[in-house]
Amino acid sequence: MRSWDAAAIARAAGARVAGGAARGGGRPGPLGASIDSRRVCADELFVGLRGEQADGGEHAAQALAAGAWGVRVRPEHVAGALETTADAIVLSHPDPLVGLQSLARAWRDELQRAGARVVAITGSTGKTSTKDILAALLAAHRRVLASPANHNTEIGLPLAVLAAQGDTEVLVLEMAMRGAGQIAELTEIAAPDVGVIVNVGPVHLELLGSLEAVAAAKAELIAGLRPGASLVVPAGEALLAPHLREDLRTLTFGAGGDVTMEQVRRTLRPSFAQAHNLANLLAAVAAARALGIEPQGEVRVSFSELRGEHVALPGGVTLINDCYNANPMSMRAALDDLAETAPGRRVAVLGDMLELGADASSMHVQVGRHASARGVELLVSVGSLAAEMRAGFDGEMRSVRDARAASRLLPQLLREGDTVLVKGSRGMRLEAIAQSLLEQGEPAGQVGARGTGSMPAGPRR
Repeated sequence: MRSWDAAAIARAAGARVAGGAARGGGRPGPLGASIDSRRVCADELFVGLRGEQADGGEHAAQALAAGAWGVRVRPEHVAGALETTADAIVLSHPDPLVGLQSLARAWRDELQRAGARVVAITGSTGKTSTKDILAALLAAHRRVLASPANHNTEIGLPLAVLAAQGDTEVLVLEMAMRGAGQIAELTEIAAPDVGVIVNVGPVHLELLGSLEAVAAAKAELIAGLRPGASLVVPAGEALLAPHLREDLRTLTFGAGGDVTMEQVRRTLRPSFAQAHNLANLLAAVAAARALGIEPQGEVRVSFSELRGEHVALPGGVTLINDCYNANPMSMRAALDDLAETAPGRRVAVLGDMLELGADASSMHVQVGRHASARGVELLVSVGSLAAEMRAGFDGEMRSVRDARAASRLLPQLLREGDTVLVKGSRGMRLEAIAQSLLEQGEPAGQVGARGTGSMPAGPRR
């Protein structure tokens, strides 16, 4: 937004220029936006959102003191912001979140008028890794910005759009949801040229009720694409079939699709080998082709944190830190990775998978069964639902109540040469277990890091 002054930004956001901000007309615009007054950077627009616990507008003066380009707050916070300096750029909006989204739409329009293309990625699992892979594939061909961390909600996605500079050629955005209507909202903000649905699986069943409802929620991306846009979906996905449109250019990936593993193996040399990320690679290649790019050669990807990172610990133990989130699909994929990469004893620390509805117990039993089938020798369950895995697991198993108890128990169980997987739903906070293992000594180094975090509460998928 560097080319926009305060008045232009106010118009785009539907805001009113307040007080001393009128004298900011000659200043270049901000480089992005932030909702955290503690972390706002110079030349960012601080947006004071009102949450359940606090109103960010109360910290507008703190943001300005930290060097923020300006602030956008509710009318009642204008006076407090102007107390910092009479020359502060202060924009007033009755609903700063609506203003943030409006500004993002306007900036997206500006980017697209300049020739930028937008790719939107959603799915029940793997969308962050697919985003990371696609950004790596495109980097050699276009100026790319991918949404950082988990900026994939009605707040995070607009922030990702506003972080794009005027010369961005491809903007890769991740979209998450917890219920019906949320992907539609994000699609309206992003107006993607290419939509990607990585997969459909059993997530948020407690809220949505069925796999068909999950598919319908993800397919809101399909409904929101303009005629002539491109759509990337798994080949033969029956759950998405009712939602496909004839006026879209549809590319499929996977066995029998337009992009297959056989094709990709002939042209690309990825830096990763897990089966689930190779499937994500196919989706990313299809998206690249939709943009007119045929990637070739070596593909080196820096995956987002807590997504299957392999870390060598002191004492000859390897940690697979995959504790960002979990559902039955991603649990199986992580156990497959453990089975395929562990040179010694396979240890799994698995937490509750949340929001699975009435079948939650049986789904945990099935994960236990899969752990047995993949040769896990020691299973530590964390939480009451994960304890249900015992009915499907036939190896050594310990059950604990929470991450703190698991952190105390693990040092007594691990031995040299073990590979230990840590994975569970975000609400289980299993990152505390991984951190505890790391704090036992400085890690010896990354072992082919496999595996973006603000706004962790209530994660969408």
